[in-house]
Amino acid sequence: MHTRFILIETSHAGNVGAAARALKTMGFDDLVLVRPRWPNVLRKEETIQRASGALDVLEKARIVASLDEALDGVSHLCATAMTPRDFGPPTRAPRQHFEMLLKQELLARSGQALEADFAPNAGIAFLFGCERFGMANEDVYRCHAALSIPTNPQFGSLNLGAAVQLIAYEWRQALGSFALPDARAPALQADAQQVAGMLAHWEQALTAVGFLDPAAPKKLMPRLNHLFNRAQLTPEEIHILRGIAKAMLQTAAGKPLD
Repeated sequence: MHTRFILIETSHAGNVGAAARALKTMGFDDLVLVRPRWPNVLRKEETIQRASGALDVLEKARIVASLDEALDGVSHLCATAMTPRDFGPPTRAPRQHFEMLLKQELLARSGQALEADFAPNAGIAFLFGCERFGMANEDVYRCHAALSIPTNPQFGSLNLGAAVQLIAYEWRQALGSFALPDARAPALQADAQQVAGMLAHWEQALTAVGFLDPAAPKKLMPRLNHLFNRAQLTPEEIHILRGIAKAMLQTAAGKPLD
């Protein structure tokens, strides 16, 4: 499903930039503005600053005069309305609705739709009202669902940019989230020869400090061997452990540490 985010009568230029940034971070780029307060809002300095690098989304964004124009090519509409209406589409949490929607989508594509008239969606649109008044009732009534973000009952007010980010995140999660980048390269594990050399060094050091009695070693060294194998030591860690063994031997011999 193609995804579109529609901002209706947005009054603050910074929120347009914040919305563009929110879309790009979640891998979306279709932004449509319906009758924004500023006709040149896509070029305003505040918009560009708040977009924080999402200039390609702003460049692709469109400004239209009516909601009908913004809905071209879209078959499933989601309002974002914090206040439930007495009449109109069902109010659901985004995650709940997305799970239902994608389940129906998969069934429709396989010819097993839950509803006889449910067909695969050409696209989905998320509608956001103006900052001061939210969405007009007539716009909400056109939608298939009203998404309400679960918030603190005592303080549920969300900035428009934050609301766009949350909906974009939940939809991305439903579609399949991006893989987390691996911050570190896989550590190279020390080989058996390096571990054996380090253990021999430790055996000398433990004997020198009186912790290991060569005449009655019991199972100390095999247990240390097992411990270090479980630890999956890196060559750097082997180097540290051998440095400790060296310091133990120097101390036992009464020599100053290097």
